[in-house]
Amino acid sequence: METNGGIQASLSGRYAVALFDLARDANALDTVAQSLSGLKAAIAQSPDFKGLINSPVLSRDASGKTIAAVASAMGIDPLTTKFLGVLAQNRRLGQLPAVIRTYETLLSNHKGEVRAEVTSAHPLDAQQIASLAQNLRARVGRTVAVDAKTDPAILGGLVVKIGSQMIDSSIRTRLNSLAMAMKG
Repeated sequence: METNGGIQASLSGRYAVALFDLARDANALDTVAQSLSGLKAAIAQSPDFKGLINSPVLSRDASGKTIAAVASAMGIDPLTTKFLGVLAQNRRLGQLPAVIRTYETLLSNHKGEVRAEVTSAHPLDAQQIASLAQNLRARVGRTVAVDAKTDPAILGGLVVKIGSQMIDSSIRTRLNSLAMAMKG
């Protein structure tokens, strides 16, 4: 299978690479990234939007018209809007979350950054994310783009994934380790 910058050319990967190439050629990498970030937030926060992109019952036409209306309401840039239309026509809107992740990775690689997926029990504010990015940069020696997620199940602390490396300082993991030590 072909790769682009080390990214497997899976179905979502091929779509992300195509979008990335179009955005680079149009000098709109950051504009598209902003639009995709808005879509990513909408998927995470809106069960209706998540249902729309995963709906098997909407026709191609209805899906295309609906996603175009959503894109317009969200202020999505024209290139990303057209891309969403292609996904809808090909019945691939369900691939959108994976396309967004892959696009973010491609953009980070292009900028010489490394991506870190950070999970916390409570949402991190901008200052905490900036501080974390600075600390991670000191650790890995490259600029770090932080992708923050929230998971109350970790109870506290952080879980940081950078590539294949994982730093787990969550309270849940510490409690599990303590429980295992007490059993042993």
